[in-house]
Amino acid sequence: MTINNCNDIEQTLLPSEDIFVKNDINTDKIKFSQLLQEVRNLLKNGGSKTIETIDALQKLCISHHFQNEIDSILKTLYTKMSNVHHIIHDNSLYDVSCHFHILRQEGYYVPAGVFAKFKQNNGKFKGEIAQDVKGLMALYEASQLSIEGERILEEAADFCSHILKEKIMFLDQEEALMVKYTLEHSYQRTVSTFMVQNYIKHYMGTAMSELAMFELAKVQSLHRVEVDQISSWWNELGLVQEFKLARNQPLHWYLWPMAGLTDPSFSELRVQLTKPIALVFMIDDIFDVYGTLEELILFTEAVKRWDNNIVELLPYNLRISIQALYEVTREISDKIYKKYGYNPKEFLKQSWANLCETFLVEAKWFSSGHMPTKEDYLKNGIVSSGAHVVIVHMFFLLGCGISNESANVIINNQGITSCVATILRLWDDLGSAKDVNQDGHDGSYVTYYMNENRGCSIHSAREHVMGMITKTWKQLNKECLSPNQFSATFKKACLNLARMIPIMYNYDENHSLPLIEDYINSMF
Repeated sequence: MTINNCNDIEQTLLPSEDIFVKNDINTDKIKFSQLLQEVRNLLKNGGSKTIETIDALQKLCISHHFQNEIDSILKTLYTKMSNVHHIIHDNSLYDVSCHFHILRQEGYYVPAGVFAKFKQNNGKFKGEIAQDVKGLMALYEASQLSIEGERILEEAADFCSHILKEKIMFLDQEEALMVKYTLEHSYQRTVSTFMVQNYIKHYMGTAMSELAMFELAKVQSLHRVEVDQISSWWNELGLVQEFKLARNQPLHWYLWPMAGLTDPSFSELRVQLTKPIALVFMIDDIFDVYGTLEELILFTEAVKRWDNNIVELLPYNLRISIQALYEVTREISDKIYKKYGYNPKEFLKQSWANLCETFLVEAKWFSSGHMPTKEDYLKNGIVSSGAHVVIVHMFFLLGCGISNESANVIINNQGITSCVATILRLWDDLGSAKDVNQDGHDGSYVTYYMNENRGCSIHSAREHVMGMITKTWKQLNKECLSPNQFSATFKKACLNLARMIPIMYNYDENHSLPLIEDYINSMF
């Protein structure tokens, strides 16, 4: 999975909104503009197909071209829906599900009670909707945006899943594939770019699919350039030579911001965000594989105090890793200051100090043979996942913290951050037994859960953890609903990071990550 040399990857980068084949650049630009206008006309015309069009644009990863139009449409629609039951009274299962899904996804709260009309007096879903495959897929998608306590959406997920699995063998090939994609990769919990080629096939022949093909070619070319930049930076840093057993996976690390920050205009942000991600993995490996406990205590003090005098007391390999951390933090802080007029360095430094403190707690547990409770392990492990560090950096890179008051939002309102971190920690622990070939000392929530529940099988423990992940997703769905203090761009980026987690940690029986391989092939 590691790419150390990207010279074999084609590097083609033309100006901003327009990356096309050089020989036909003018023709392609004109065609691209025409397609943009065709889709804008579709949105402008309104009507019953408007929500369906927005859904398609999002699945095809081209909605950013029309975000102003989409925001206006949804705001108007939500305002009209003050009397929700009146608005949806005559609408089909598909229409109601799409409205619910799109509005909730964009932060608008629509009550789950809108689906009550599709249930019988006995509380079961009406038999006739079992024949509506398109409606069932839409209802299943809607159910993935549930929050805690919405029993009707839990029932909808089970009902749709059961019926659709039964029907797959009786559907034509294309429809069966769409059902399979929906059940395995619901939009709310899947990185949209991972599925875009499948959706292009589904919408083939439309202006939207043509536009998506142009966009995909542009984005692929841009990502190749970004991967090359990251690989060059990582190799020049010199840490690979000093830490032979540490993970050396620049492409793997880049996939996180690639999935999180999908807008092509975020190219520099993706490159910058990959750097702290790389250092999270490197420092994790230092604590797991390299440093003695005494060295790790010094290492943590050097990060907490940001003090070169302490750094000088460390061995050379640990010394240069901290110097790299100092340099990356200074570089990112300076870039943010130049762009937004606010320097977040103290916030970034604190995020690294918090991370190293949790790494040190785990190192002390291992050194003393202490077996923490599952609650203590998870509380510490949520921070040691590294998600907090990454999200704090992303927050400032996106320009969300441009004053002391706005900067404190990310510290004082950690609901979204903690949800993403919890999902990451639990998924990581599900796959930790099959992780990369290291003789490290990682703990696992599964292990501690089984230790406290004698007689519990590994299967039962993993089922329990999957239930915790589902519950956390419901909390994340709630945290992303308006009103809250975060921008739509930041919320979407956090959701995308959460969506990427199963791809990153879904090991197969061969200790490999086939979903990542598929993802890389689809994007490169």
